[in-house]
Amino acid sequence: MVFRTALLTINVIVILFIVVFIYITTEKIRIDYNARDFLGSVTAIPWNPMQNILRCGVLLLVLLLSFGLREFAFRGNVKIIGCSLGLDVVVGYLLIYYLDFNYTGILLMISANILFYLQDRKEAYLLIAVTVGGYLLAGHDLMDIRSGLYSLIDYIQYFDLPTQQLCLIFYNALNSLNIVLFAVYCIYVISRQRETIKEVNTLYDELENVNAQLQEYAQMVEKMTQTRERNRLAREIHDTIGHVLTEIVMGLDACLTIVDISPEKTKHQLEMISEVARNGIKDVRRSVNALRPDSLERLNLKFAIQKMISDMTGVTDVKIYFFCDDVELKFDEDEEMAIYRVVQESVTNAMRHGQASTIWITIKKQDSVVKLQIRDNGRGCKEIKSGFGTKHIQERIGMLGGTVGFDGSHGFVVNAEIPIRWGETYD
Repeated sequence: MVFRTALLTINVIVILFIVVFIYITTEKIRIDYNARDFLGSVTAIPWNPMQNILRCGVLLLVLLLSFGLREFAFRGNVKIIGCSLGLDVVVGYLLIYYLDFNYTGILLMISANILFYLQDRKEAYLLIAVTVGGYLLAGHDLMDIRSGLYSLIDYIQYFDLPTQQLCLIFYNALNSLNIVLFAVYCIYVISRQRETIKEVNTLYDELENVNAQLQEYAQMVEKMTQTRERNRLAREIHDTIGHVLTEIVMGLDACLTIVDISPEKTKHQLEMISEVARNGIKDVRRSVNALRPDSLERLNLKFAIQKMISDMTGVTDVKIYFFCDDVELKFDEDEEMAIYRVVQESVTNAMRHGQASTIWITIKKQDSVVKLQIRDNGRGCKEIKSGFGTKHIQERIGMLGGTVGFDGSHGFVVNAEIPIRWGETYD
């Protein structure tokens, strides 16, 4: 803004200097009664110097108003700025016309404004061509060949030599300063554009690096997702198949015990084992398809656990007691899945490894935490090893932000605490 304000100030001073100087000189000639001699030495004079001052003054006020509107009132409005710059071009040529082409430097100031406001726009090229072309072709000497124009130099030469020198120095200094400022401003604009290009290139390089990093990250996330999915499916299949096979084995052991004593009971037991096997196949298929157990699809968590207990006690001699202080156990899907699988895995381990005859399952709610305990009267173990089942129990509880502990000193106990979001409801 400093460059453009300086250019505007210089042009206002030069134009006012020309019209006022010609008016003062004309008045001096009239007072000195030298009009006849002066008219004999010049080719043309302005028709009305005072009227010329008024015309140029109004046009300069329009330029000042247009500059102020662009800088302060409509700085971000491209359409209004374009119209005001077009108005500046018209005003500039009118000033040149009323000055009889004695000064064309106003077009350099207008070109500087066009460069600043309309960079890289089609309108800028057109307006700059009009202004720069006018500056090169609308010189006083060139235009004076075709039509008689008054000359500022003729009026300056009316005075004595010291006055002539002072006026010429003042006029030429301002004219040269106007050209120098315009040239410096153009260099500044070009250097700023180069810096912008460098910044864009640097930003482009950075974006390429970021893009490469994002691609690497995406590949890593994809591998991690695949690994987690494989582990999840492994847990699902392990929980489902292990649970079903345990029920079948224990049911078959019971059949071997009673087959000689009661064939009818054995037949009924085998029918129940067959039903458990069919349900197990369904669960395996659903696990492979990343779905929840069939019981959870049809029932809420509490009744799904009760259905699991009923199926297990129907084919084995193990007694399972279920205590729950919440009627419906309404949780989010991932929470229900985790609780159901932990209960299923713990009960299966109690029967398979602990040889338990009685299992107690307790679920109670305390504030925003669900406390889950599965306890049995089996053999227990002094040293708890992290096997496939216990490891998956820890992983499931850990994914929900919970904690789990094991105790094998008297039977085997699984204690888990899970922070619950209390998400789903059931119709």
